[in-house]
Amino acid sequence: MRAALIGFTAALSLWAQDDFHVYRDPPRLFLTAQRQRLLEREKERDSLRWQYFDANSSVSDTTTPELGFSQALYYRITHQNAAGHKAVDWALSPAATDLRQLALVYDWCAPLLTKPEADRLAAKIQQSLVRPATTLPAQSARALAAIAIADRLPDAADSILREIITWWRAQPPAKREDLYALLELLHAVRDNTKVELRESASAYFTNLPLDYIAGFYPATFPGPQNDLRIPVFTGTGEPDPVIAIRARAAGLAMVALDTNAVNYQFVQGMLMSDRFALRDPLGAPYEFLWANPYQPGLAYQTLSKVFHDPVTGHVFARTSWDEDATWIGYFDGALQLFRNGGVQTVRRGTPIAPVRVGDAIVTVPADANAMKVRMEGQQLFIIGLAPNTEYAVEIDDQELDFLESDVGGTLVVNSFPDTDAGVRIRPHAVN
Repeated sequence: MRAALIGFTAALSLWAQDDFHVYRDPPRLFLTAQRQRLLEREKERDSLRWQYFDANSSVSDTTTPELGFSQALYYRITHQNAAGHKAVDWALSPAATDLRQLALVYDWCAPLLTKPEADRLAAKIQQSLVRPATTLPAQSARALAAIAIADRLPDAADSILREIITWWRAQPPAKREDLYALLELLHAVRDNTKVELRESASAYFTNLPLDYIAGFYPATFPGPQNDLRIPVFTGTGEPDPVIAIRARAAGLAMVALDTNAVNYQFVQGMLMSDRFALRDPLGAPYEFLWANPYQPGLAYQTLSKVFHDPVTGHVFARTSWDEDATWIGYFDGALQLFRNGGVQTVRRGTPIAPVRVGDAIVTVPADANAMKVRMEGQQLFIIGLAPNTEYAVEIDDQELDFLESDVGGTLVVNSFPDTDAGVRIRPHAVN
């Protein structure tokens, strides 16, 4: 109780100290002076990523995915008024209801807007801002909108941002499909205020790049114009290319958020392969906006083949980094096994025999009280247990130990002998 009170007090203090006043002049959203220069140089060099973006944007029509976003970005880089007018016409049309894109058009196309157009588009954005939002993508879009029109409602913008961030800090870790929206929120708030949102969840964001890398199935998916890595999902049917495109965009935006941290450099090493560069009308604008091929990356294949994050409860393990690897994933309460090119969702409670992955052993026991595992590694991951529960752990010829499972129900046992040994665990009843 005392720890919870201290945590609440610290969060309240952080909230009180935050200053969400928007300080920057337009453009405020993502196009910092440094990024603008990088993108303009990419155009001058006629880089592959510029060619992909140019090929899709120069011939865009009303059927183009995210027309407002792509044409507004094309205008900012080429200074071609025709592209900007396309974005503005879309934003002012009755069919344009995507608040995120409306904010980007207002911010990026400001030099083109007549006063009546600016007034109409700002009014349209304000009407959307007052609508309640309960999802991370919707709240992120509201934050972009508040920042874009901050000059028109400076006090209200500060209040809206404060409300959104207070909401976000009370949420569980972001779902993988919402990761791109979270990264847009982080960029927009950091670029325009004095607040770094990662500071309030440092452990989560330290592990996030490694979680991102580990949370893709081993096999890749051949898209119509480029290959795609498929992020983990709990649905049925074939992989959704749109989700895979947004997952890559999230990785690119993640690297742009922190160019110095080592874990983020592993993500860069994973992303910088032309085989996976997005070339289609939906993905090419994201690839161009966020990718920085001049930033060095680290070889992600040198990372451990077992990843465990106690903050989220995620466990991902693979026998290798090759596409034919056997892979186990435990995330968001779902247990999956990938082998022979297919994903199998394991019914809750179904045991999985111990699988050795590098120096670790992963298992879902049939009876945790009578486990017997050959100890040939340094860590044992027992998944599928009760979350946040203390267990008494007994290993043959060793002293009794007490360990607590994480939020996902995973218990990690370290330092075993290199022999056959029985491992028995049981919930520890605390009097």
